[in-house]
Parts: sequence; structure tokens; C-alpha cells
Amino acid sequence: MNIAVLSGKGGTGKTTISTNLSLLLKANYIDCDVEEPNGFIFLKPEKTLEKEVEIEVPEIDKEKCILCGDCVTTCKFNALAKSKDRIILFDKLCHSCGACELACPSGAIEYIKRATGIIEEGKKDKILCKRGMLNIGEPMAVPILKELLKDLPKEDTNILDSPPGTSCNVVNTLHYADKAILVTEPTAFGLHDLKMAVELVRGFNIPFGLIINKYDEKNQYLKEYIEEEKLTLLGTIPYKREIAESYSKGETLIDIVEYKEAFQKIIENIEEVLL
Repeated sequence: MNIAVLSGKGGTGKTTISTNLSLLLKANYIDCDVEEPNGFIFLKPEKTLEKEVEIEVPEIDKEKCILCGDCVTTCKFNALAKSKDRIILFDKLCHSCGACELACPSGAIEYIKRATGIIEEGKKDKILCKRGMLNIGEPMAVPILKELLKDLPKEDTNILDSPPGTSCNVVNTLHYADKAILVTEPTAFGLHDLKMAVELVRGFNIPFGLIINKYDEKNQYLKEYIEEEKLTLLGTIPYKREIAESYSKGETLIDIVEYKEAFQKIIENIEEVLL
């Protein structure tokens, strides 16, 4: 079973929740925030595998190219342009769709591989830990995500630490999810982006629950919305300086008795509602 942990915005504590749940549930941890993965900072797995991820991009044979421009016209991503004496490729705009190769009447286009990032894998005790890392300057994370999320252990519970927001990267992660946990904070921005996350998950028809991080009993900012939408509240994590200090040192919260108890209650609700 794959459980996606997501938030409508960055900075809500999604990775904090994901890593601690992974340890308590003995679930595999998959860091899908390939643009800025940081879950390994907390889990500290022993790395056992590193694999390069490649995509295919066109290579144009100048000897065969007749400069007709059919490939440029066909490309819907503006990855090709025609100059006076050659066809120019903007490889980071290419989506590897293959249309230009099909459109070329002289057979001047073939596809070659280009590296865009890596997949790292390791073990934390018996927990499988995986993360994707997009190369600096690369604009498209989806190929890394697809490689990262394929062939996950089906007999295990896998925690998918999703990218922040509700972008196409999150959408692609949800394609692999069976259940979801939304993480939010009791602020105006948190509520605004939570609404988008709820709408997204409901669009996938995925069962989900909510965790409020940085919770303050005096701040009931989310209460009305939760009641109106009949959201399942799985639990809360208090808003305390001690948590921030622990996080800044790369420590997990379940090492602190008070917060381990809070997570244990969340686990009980997850097992009742989602598992």
C-alpha cells in the first residue's frame, strides 16, 4: 500500500510527519520531493544503490537534414528552432515525445540518452529508503518521479513524501497512491492551500485524513473548515520551540517522549481510518 503525504504549501512539516510515521509504522520511505529531498537527513540510511536517470532527446544528423522545418512545426514544446543553416535543439524543453523523429522526411533524427538526475536507495534498519535527485538546472522532475515510484514493494506499506504544493509533480505522485495524508498548519496560507490539496485528492477519489502541524489550542483557524468539509482529523503536532530545535539538528521527533505519544495516537487513527 502506498500512502502519499502531501501539503498544499511548503514548510508545513510534511517531511517531519513522513519520516516519523515511516519509523513508527516500519514503512518504506520514498522521498518524492526530487527538487529538494531532505528526508535522508533525518533517517540517515546506509546507501546501497545509486542509479542515473536518463531521458531521450533528439540528435540531428546535419548530413541528412534538408532544413525543411517539419520537425520544428511538429514540436509542441518549442524545443526545436530553425536557423539559416541548422536546426537548433533546446534539450531542456524536450519532452521526449518522438513526434519530431516521425515528422522528419529525410530520417535525420535519432534519439540519444541524456542524464537528468539520480535515484539513491538505502536502508534504515529494515526500512527501505529511496529518493530522487534532479540535476541542478533541470526543469522537469516527472521522469525522475516515474523512475523512483515504479516497482515499489507491493507487500509493504510505502510512505510517499510528496513534493510541496499541488503542481504536476504532486499529481504524478498521487497516481501511485492508494491513500493520502494531508499536512497543514493553522494559518491563513495553510488554510488556503489546504483547500486546494483537499480538492486535488478528492479528484483522485483517494481516502485521506488530515494532520495539523504547529498546532496551538488557542488558534482554531481550521476548525470551521474541517467541520464544514467533514474532514477526518488524524491528529495534531504542537507548536513548540523544542520541535524546531530538534528538526534543525536532523533529529526525529519520536526520540522525544511527549511527541512520540502524539505520533502514536496518530498511528492508531491511521490504522483505524486508512489501513
